[in-house]
Amino acid sequence: MTTFEALLGLLLGAVLLAGLARRVAVPYPVFLAVGGALLAFTPGAPAFSIEPHLALALFVAPILLDAAYDASPRDLRANWVPLVNLVVLSVAVTTAAVAVVVHALVPTIPWAAAIALGAIVAPPDATAATAILRHVKPPHRILTILEGESLLNDASALLIYRLALGALAASTFSIRTVAPTLLVVVAGSVLAGRVFAWLLLRLTRDVRDVPTSIILQFITTFGVWILAEQIGLSGVLTMVSFALAVARPASEITPARMRIPSYAVWDTAVFVLNVLAFVFIGLQIRPILASLDLGVRERYLWVSGAVLLTVIVVRIAWAILYYAMIRWRNRRLAAQQRALRRVPPLRNVLVVGWSGMRGIVTLAAALAFPFSINGTAFPFRDLIVLTAFAVVLGTLVIQGLTLGPLLRAFNLSDDDPVEREISRAREHALNAALATLDGLDSDAARAVRQEFVSHLRQGRGETADREADHERIHQSALAAARHTIFEMRERDEIGDDAFHRLEQDFDWMEMANATGENL
Repeated sequence: MTTFEALLGLLLGAVLLAGLARRVAVPYPVFLAVGGALLAFTPGAPAFSIEPHLALALFVAPILLDAAYDASPRDLRANWVPLVNLVVLSVAVTTAAVAVVVHALVPTIPWAAAIALGAIVAPPDATAATAILRHVKPPHRILTILEGESLLNDASALLIYRLALGALAASTFSIRTVAPTLLVVVAGSVLAGRVFAWLLLRLTRDVRDVPTSIILQFITTFGVWILAEQIGLSGVLTMVSFALAVARPASEITPARMRIPSYAVWDTAVFVLNVLAFVFIGLQIRPILASLDLGVRERYLWVSGAVLLTVIVVRIAWAILYYAMIRWRNRRLAAQQRALRRVPPLRNVLVVGWSGMRGIVTLAAALAFPFSINGTAFPFRDLIVLTAFAVVLGTLVIQGLTLGPLLRAFNLSDDDPVEREISRAREHALNAALATLDGLDSDAARAVRQEFVSHLRQGRGETADREADHERIHQSALAAARHTIFEMRERDEIGDDAFHRLEQDFDWMEMANATGENL
């Protein structure tokens, strides 16, 4: 079997696993992790490899950009206290705890390597958690915190990872010498990201060809990361700063006909990157296990299990500690008659603590770990890669499959602030649209007025019924129109050129109706 055929087979298998995951209401990364584990034990599996220095750019840069487009700076600011707790403090505590556990079990491993492993497994990936949470509609604040954490914790974890690798290469580490450089890197990365965003918007604002625009999006995404790394900045921080700076202006200047296919391509790209990450890590696990002696293999598996238990316990314990500290602080402030900080319900805190599934960032960082340090093969890379995959697999299976039942047991409810904002925005948008039609009484104006009222006015019982009627009638009419042109093509009354032009028109009508329902 050629490499190309093997890759097609793996992608097909991933699509089938994702379809099965949707059928049983499980996030697809759970099944991809299981598939990667099975691949590690499959005889005759194809051999794929990736250069370590390319892993982070390939897998992390697009994921960060995609996450940043969905992030809300307003919500990030409103929840900065829990986010700092999770993004900085929780990552640091998890890294330290894992390093201590690994060094206790494997005393010969350098502290810098143990810290690097801790940084690799520290950042949770909210993809699986939010996929579960959205089905049960928990309090919106939980989703906001988890999505903000997944965007920002990669930066703190990978900064620690980068420092640890630097310490391994230099064989020394000093906070006094590193701190100034670290501050320069952080500040320079944030500034560079905003500069890159400004340049991109200036250079691409007149691009109106869809394929060209999408290709440029990927080129600039990888280009920003690579350029930042080349000049000594943090690729993660630069990418987060770049993405947050470019997201809002881009949405204002990008027409719908470019945005719709662009979102579809990015959704596909994120899925393919997740597939490739689990494939590459699974194929690296197989030779690792085959090369280890039985005693060493058992020892490494014990270490992997201990690290898995550590990351789960530390996150829950840290979440409970945060809850206790907020309550203690409020009691002190109440005695002093000062403003109190809102205390989240303990159930919410436990859900956030249990939503610590690891994913593609952990896999990418493990794949990026170098094979050699200062020209000498590094003997503990196998342990690091094996442990990282075990943590991803374990958290996705254990927490991913139990988070749904936990939510149902807690019976969390949401006051639906997003729907309230949508209803308010609909009304304002409708008033603005109708204002442009004042004084116009043509057939076209009446049709446009009716279309906007039907699409935007929503929230009351009778208008909701009217919306449903509009959808049903629209779909029925469109289906009849499609059937007519199918029959005309079959009777050779129109050729395929005319058919495809009409088909495209009907597709836009269908998309416009579906988009209008979700405004």
